[in-house]
Amino acid sequence: MQMIAESELIINDRGAIYHLAARPEEIANNIITVGDPDRVKEVSKHFDTIEYKLHHREFNTHTGYIGKKRITVVSTGIGPDNIDIVLNELDALVNINFETRTIKPDLTSLNIFRFGTSGSLQKEIPVDSFVAGTHGLGLDNLMNFYRTENNEEEKQIIHAFKTHTQLTSGNVAPYIYMASASLLKHFVKEYHQGITVTCPGFYGPQGRVLRLGLAYPQLVDMLSTFHFGNHRISNFEMESSAIYGLGKTLGHHCISLNAIVANRISKQFSKDGALAVENLIKQSLAIIADSNM
Repeated sequence: MQMIAESELIINDRGAIYHLAARPEEIANNIITVGDPDRVKEVSKHFDTIEYKLHHREFNTHTGYIGKKRITVVSTGIGPDNIDIVLNELDALVNINFETRTIKPDLTSLNIFRFGTSGSLQKEIPVDSFVAGTHGLGLDNLMNFYRTENNEEEKQIIHAFKTHTQLTSGNVAPYIYMASASLLKHFVKEYHQGITVTCPGFYGPQGRVLRLGLAYPQLVDMLSTFHFGNHRISNFEMESSAIYGLGKTLGHHCISLNAIVANRISKQFSKDGALAVENLIKQSLAIIADSNM
């Protein structure tokens, strides 16, 4: 089997992968991703024990146990470009032999859970509630750099979305991937479900106006009014589509769970976003720890 070159898979003197600075034995098969590096400790404080604490740049990683379930929480920083780093390096840690620099013959599937914050695009999904994304719909372009395939439902949804929004008449090339059905089924009670849109920025890409005019001034309206069968867009943020796309293509199981801190339709913002995130962490961790995932 062909070796992966040193310039493509960068391993430091400690035997750890370049950005995450983690070795294969230092991560679990159940992975929680958070954007904010400071949020890692807000998750791991609920662990019964912590085995490893790692830090490099914006990537903090804690691995430990809740009961007998081994869990890693890692910060990604903001945006799909960072997700490209984190998902590829997590996959390399479990599916590439670092000594021979070859892909392992038997591949491992990770369970990857995003704990994030998001803006609601439906009036009836209020601030401080939770959303489990059924799909990640990307406006960020990342997955267009990879060879991937969609299933029939994904093809139909993205075709309908392009027709509805006409975004492809400009410089945007939307894509879509489904959440893992085996994970999504655990996050039904007290979680709204819908399509999560991922934007490549916080201001213009999410329809906010400060000093610059917008190329797509009707974006929020176009997103909030889109329907395909029973599917609608529930929320948008900056990471989920990249997680879903890379995760599915690499053979991992992914789900994005978001605390709603803003409602872009009713123009409301959470009075205590930190509490909303803490509630999401506690409720979601309990489900992960108690399930057979």
